[in-house]
Amino acid sequence: MDNPFQINYPDQADTELVKMAIDGDRKALENLIARHHIFVYNLALKMTNSVEDAEDLAQEVFIKVITALSKFKGKSEFRTWLYRITINHFLNTKKSKTELLISNFESYGNFINDLPEKEISDEELGELKESIEELRIRCTAGMLLCLERQQRIVYILGEMFEVDHNLGAEILNISRANFRIRLMRARQDLYNWMNKTCGLVNKSNPCRCAKKTKHFVEAGFVDPKNLKFNTRYRQKIYDLSEKKATVIVETVEDLNKEVFQSHPLQEPLEATKVVDKILNNELIKKILNL
Repeated sequence: MDNPFQINYPDQADTELVKMAIDGDRKALENLIARHHIFVYNLALKMTNSVEDAEDLAQEVFIKVITALSKFKGKSEFRTWLYRITINHFLNTKKSKTELLISNFESYGNFINDLPEKEISDEELGELKESIEELRIRCTAGMLLCLERQQRIVYILGEMFEVDHNLGAEILNISRANFRIRLMRARQDLYNWMNKTCGLVNKSNPCRCAKKTKHFVEAGFVDPKNLKFNTRYRQKIYDLSEKKATVIVETVEDLNKEVFQSHPLQEPLEATKVVDKILNNELIKKILNL
């Protein structure tokens, strides 16, 4: 799987697929979407912390991209063009229900603190291992929603997916200095809060994921047989890194980064059907003469 966020990404392969797709080659269009679908979906998932919203956003993005494909003139790399459309769509769409619930670090911290904690035995720790990881992913992904949208997408791109500041600036259509400043501030805001509250970053803080998980399971908010975030993946996000998952934790900021990069790179629900869904859209069929 080629990673479009790495410097050595083979963009020429996309350009050739675009040319063939514009000429009516359905298979080329399918391959073009397949090369980027998992990345668009995971960006959407981190922006919304909602599987359903991420699925919808990813499909909306590709409908936009396909309908505008003939306008791509190759003046920039295709990946820059695609992810600029993607990010603009994410930033301008209405807020998800989860975004409306989580507005800032203080309210999110109060929400977590108010959740009941239940003692958990060693046997239950083993039985609920995957559910505890599910809650850890959901909880830390929720922390991202405490950042305002511009900060959040910069952090997701620059810290989680290690997008170079040159590419990041191109995608967001801002200066490289602006991208670096926004990333620095997002890092600092997340670290400052997590260092005070989260046991994953600061061991002197109580790590309450397991005790909170027992309540979530009993209340029906987490179904061990139907996990939404700790499922459908073959890689973690840090596997995309040029370091090949050998994360060197030298500072507390590195540890903070590792928490988020350890999230799964989730495969979208119905990934094999997304192309059919999009290409069966009547507007798309007319545009592409399918």
